[in-house]
Order: sequence, then structure tokens, then C-alpha cells
Amino acid sequence: MNEPAPPTSVTVLTGAGISTDSGIPDFRGPQGVWTKDPAAQAMVSIDSYLADPQVRRRAWQARRDHPAWSAEPNAGHRALVLLERSGLLRSLVTQNIDGLHQKAGSTRVIELHGTIFEVECLSCGLVTPMREVLDRQEPDPPCLRCGGIQKANTISFGQSLKEEVLREAVTAARECDLFLAVGTSLTVQPAAGLCGEALDAGAALVVINAQPTPYDAFADLVIDRPIGEALPALVRELIDARG
Repeated sequence: MNEPAPPTSVTVLTGAGISTDSGIPDFRGPQGVWTKDPAAQAMVSIDSYLADPQVRRRAWQARRDHPAWSAEPNAGHRALVLLERSGLLRSLVTQNIDGLHQKAGSTRVIELHGTIFEVECLSCGLVTPMREVLDRQEPDPPCLRCGGIQKANTISFGQSLKEEVLREAVTAARECDLFLAVGTSLTVQPAAGLCGEALDAGAALVVINAQPTPYDAFADLVIDRPIGEALPALVRELIDARG
């Protein structure tokens, strides 16, 4: 029997689990933000955010205190930079809003859920750097152009992904021969559906995650070791296999 050919094009999907070693907690894990404080989910519900000024004020405080401002990339982020530099990386799709992939040096990043470093007005669409808005020191800062409600330029529950971003991510999933899902529960759609897109197009699927995911049964390989160990090792194997 012939050995399968090593992959030549890898698309990676990352979730909150890749950033926990950088001091940014995940959401659903044992020490996750929502596990420890279920009420915090209201801050990422667009309906709650629009309806309740208290939720907005709490959300703005959380943005001021977010660990992404001082966090540094870890071994998992750096491994994906090496994968890109090797020429194997097709695209790096992330559900994270922390900017750590870019900080590590990745350039082929598709931010599915946006970025915490920008603010968007929900009325007129004005986009402003987050730091500029935080520097105003207002508990619920309105848009300076129209007076509308502002939030981080991220996707909340109840909001649709930007069509062009989702289209780019789906294309990346369909055009690889290995799809690697790292640190994501694969329960949030449409991000989780990218695994299915890749499988339907004939790609192999590898899942690296501490907890079981709905796609484990369809994966060619499931790794539940710590991401900071498992991902660099896998990247080295992929690069070595290419020769």
C-alpha cells in the first residue's frame, strides 16, 4: 500500500484555545470566561448589548482590561508562522479577536470574528481605532459622527459574519489538502462548518483540542495534548515530510 502523499496546501482554523498560553482565557473550557461567569455571555449577544446600557458599560470595561493589549504570542502562534514561511500554509482562519497571529508574524490571516482593536458604530458604520475610543474615558462612548451605539468591531451572537470574509474562509477550506483545526470547540457556526467544506472537497482533517469536538469522528487525526507542544511538533512533521 502506498503512503499518502504529504500535504502541499494547509488551511488552519484557530480558536480561543491557541491563545490560553498567552494569558487569554477561552470561553467554554474549565477555566473559561463563560464557565466562571455565565452572565458574561450577555456582552457578546447583540440583542442584550443593544437593549441594556449596563451590559454595554460592562463590555467597555472589559475592553479596557482585555489581556490582548499586553499578551504576547506563544509557541502555537509561532509554529504557524513557520508553517507559512515553509510555503505550506494556504490560509490561517481565526475565530480569535486578539491579533496574536499577526503579532507573531503571520500574514495570511482571515479574521472571521473581527478584531478587538477597532470599534464600529452600529448606526452609521464608522470604524475607529479602539484605543482612540477608550482614551475618551466614557462608560458607554457614543459615535462621534452620528451619536449611535458603538461596539468592538467583532461578531456577536445574533450578528452575521461579513459575507466577503466568510466567502474567503470557505474558499480557503475548499482549496487545501489538509485542514487543521486548533483550539476550537467546533460548535460555533459557520466557523465549524469549514471543517465540512474541507472534507467535502477531499482534504484530510486534523483536530488539536483539549476537549472533544463534533468533528472528531470525521478527523484523520485527533490530538488532545497541549497545543503549545502538539502544534509545533506537527508543523515540524509537515515541513519535514515535504522535504
